[in-house]
Formats: sequence, structure tokens, C-alpha cells
Amino acid sequence: MTLKTLLAVLPQYVLPHHALSQLMSRLTHCENQLWKNLFIKLIIRLYGVDMTEAKHSSLDHYPSFNAFFTRELKEGARPLVADPTAVACPADGAISQLGHIEDGSIFQAKGHRYSATELLGGDEQRAATFKHGHFATIYLSPRDYHRLHMPLTGTLREMIHIPGRLFSVNAITVDNVPNLFARNERVVCIFDTENGPMALVLVGAIFVSSIATVWHGVVTPPSIADARCWRYPDNPPVLAKGEEMGRFNMGSTIIVLFGDNAIEWDSALSAGTPVSLGAAIGHTHP
Repeated sequence: MTLKTLLAVLPQYVLPHHALSQLMSRLTHCENQLWKNLFIKLIIRLYGVDMTEAKHSSLDHYPSFNAFFTRELKEGARPLVADPTAVACPADGAISQLGHIEDGSIFQAKGHRYSATELLGGDEQRAATFKHGHFATIYLSPRDYHRLHMPLTGTLREMIHIPGRLFSVNAITVDNVPNLFARNERVVCIFDTENGPMALVLVGAIFVSSIATVWHGVVTPPSIADARCWRYPDNPPVLAKGEEMGRFNMGSTIIVLFGDNAIEWDSALSAGTPVSLGAAIGHTHP
């Protein structure tokens, strides 16, 4: 591990993750016009945010930085793939990793692996469906659109809020912190689809001030000591492919899981490949 890597990673083990994220939440929700416009302009310049894609390009439309960060796109800016067999990308961003789940083990980076059971909250029965399935991990950078959409049409079965740390999810941290995605706070959403169960795991990170879903609203914060679970046996939410399902208030990572023989990822995708919301990233099996 280089000195640069040590300096980037080791302090994260002792930083007050949740306190810093709460401070960021206050800053990003501040409605002081001078402050929020300066913050927005800084992020646009630093990360090259393309405001021509936004439904509202004027900064005056956004009452806070967070409103800008979770901005809507213009209609048609991200067309949904027309092929009914296609798995639609749930977010703008880049592939961190994707592939097969090997006996319940998911590849993170550089020899690091974590278990589907840990990722999904420690319930072996919940994870069993995905033991020999498929996973895709997608990283959203600060320049990306931060709403999350459905890869396939699904009926919500349960949602689990799992407590944890808030390590950064940038490449250098993912490469060097073991079990990162199973250590960070996260929200797991399990859907039933025509191709079997599908899990969407919304992973928190440092400075991510909240994770929200369209059927529940804000799930985190507040931070919790033990996992919470919501089940939907009666009149469960049904979300169509391409429909919004949640959002990150500040950026992070979404992990998609499917069961054995449910789908195949596009062979052109690999670690680092840029992806766009709504584009095909794989296909379902008949």
C-alpha cells in the first residue's frame, strides 16, 4: 500500500462518519441563496456537471444544494431500452464490478470478497436465492444523476435498513477496505420479478446525508443500532421497469443482485465501464 493510499484510507477507520454526514446534511439543505449557489457552481465546475440535461437549468430553481443534487432530468434525456428482455441500468455512473456470485461470495476488488448473506443483513434464507446468481455494482460520482430506477418491473417484497459505517465508496477505498459494502450502512430492497427475486442494495457512504425510496420516503437517517425490516404482504408497491425507486442525497453505490440463471450481463461491460440510466446492461433468460 502506497503512502498516498495509506493517507486516503487509514483516517477513515477513525473518522466520525455519521457526525460528518449529519454536518454535510445541514450544509446541503441550507437555503441561503448565496451559499447554495456558490456550492452548486463549485460542484458543476469541479465535476463537469452537464446542466443541459437537467429539467431545470437555472440555479435559482433549486432552494438548496441537495435539491440540485437530486435534480430531475429532461424528459427523454435517458431513454429506456425498448427490448423487453433487456435489464435496464438503474443509475448513471460506472461499473465497479459485475459477474457471477460464487457460492454466495461477491467480488469487491483486488482479491477482496464479501458474502451475499452479510450484504443482505445476515439472513441466510434471504440470501439463499442469490447464492449462485449474478451481481452488478455501480458507482455514482458527484457529476451523475442521483435518482435510482428499476432494472425490471418488480413487486416489492421487503425493505431492510441495515446499520453500519460510512466509508467512502470511491475506487481507492473499495480497493483497500475489506468487506466495505457489507460494512457500510445500507438499504436493501427485495423485489419479485418475472425472472425471480431481484435485490437492489443502496449503499450509504461518508457525506451521504440520506437514502430515500419512493414508497417510504427518507429511510436513513436516523442511524440505528439494529436492522429494521418492512414487509409488504398486502397491496405491495409495484414499480415498472425504468420507474424511479429511490435516490441518494449525495452520491454512493447501488448493487443489483439476481438469482441463478435469471439474467446474463452484457459481455462488453467490465470494471470502469461508464453506464447510463435506462440503457441495457444485460438480458433476461426465457
